Amino acid sequence: MSRLLPLEDFVAGIRSGNRAILARAITLIESNSPKHQQLAQHIIREILPFTGKATRLGISGVPGVGKSTFIETLGMQLVNSHHKPAVLAIDPSSARTGGSILGDKTRMQNLSTQENAFVRPSPSSCTLGGVAAKTRESMLLCEAAGYDVIIIETVGVGQSETVVADMVDSFLVLMLPGAGDELQGIKRGLLEVADILAVNKADGNNATAAELAATQYRNALHIMNSGHTHWDVPVVTCSAVAEPGIEHVWENVCKHRDAMDANGQLQQRRASQQERWMWALIHDTLTHHFETHPDVTTQLSTINHSLRDGTLTATQAATNLLQAYGIS
Repeated sequence: MSRLLPLEDFVAGIRSGNRAILARAITLIESNSPKHQQLAQHIIREILPFTGKATRLGISGVPGVGKSTFIETLGMQLVNSHHKPAVLAIDPSSARTGGSILGDKTRMQNLSTQENAFVRPSPSSCTLGGVAAKTRESMLLCEAAGYDVIIIETVGVGQSETVVADMVDSFLVLMLPGAGDELQGIKRGLLEVADILAVNKADGNNATAAELAATQYRNALHIMNSGHTHWDVPVVTCSAVAEPGIEHVWENVCKHRDAMDANGQLQQRRASQQERWMWALIHDTLTHHFETHPDVTTQLSTINHSLRDGTLTATQAATNLLQAYGIS
């Protein structure tokens, strides 16, 4: 990273909507450097009073469902409607190398060049749920910079994908036409946390299949308990290419947020998210301290070898490491 700006310059730049300074602040947030982390947390504290007013939307779906194309189409419609969308697109990191593609700016070429839009790809760093470890803080920075719609695009793999639902106001799940076997294999947990379902690619020859899939999903939601007490989860069809239905999806996002705001659930949801966020940070910090403890790292290689050759059980291995850490 280039020379660090003073704290007041970061805060002023973010508050004025300077995208370059916003991007540098997010890089600070994502950095593992203690120096960067200290400055980043000072920035967060300074901008916190200017956060919380944006609509927070999470978008999930299986790979190939067209999330990036959908988000660019939605984002362009929002810009044309005088909104300022910010997209935090989580790129999958390699579990082996830690590298990521970070290609969302090339997939969202039109949106990323808009003056009133901000697109930021971030590596997931193998974080549970495909959500970058610092996505919550990045979201706050974008809100303080004046972006009124924050969209979090997730990797779209695994049941842990639902983690994103715990940091947004509305959770949109994109589905493919032709439910069939997909309906049988869909994760129940994903449907339970979805606020809106949209069958994407409902254009051309897919239109009929999309309507059939939407009907099947409506029936599935009717049978199961979605966990919503004041909201019937809508199932709509749309196309990110031909554009029909995108506006209808956004209308449902607004209706959902308005309904939660009216009955007090929006404030309750955000308060609960803050509490769970705190515990997640505590868990991550304790895990990091444990994994980097000198006595743990000293024994780890030997214990791993014993685990692999079958001379030590996982239970005993865990006990040995915890004792090395100082927990008996």
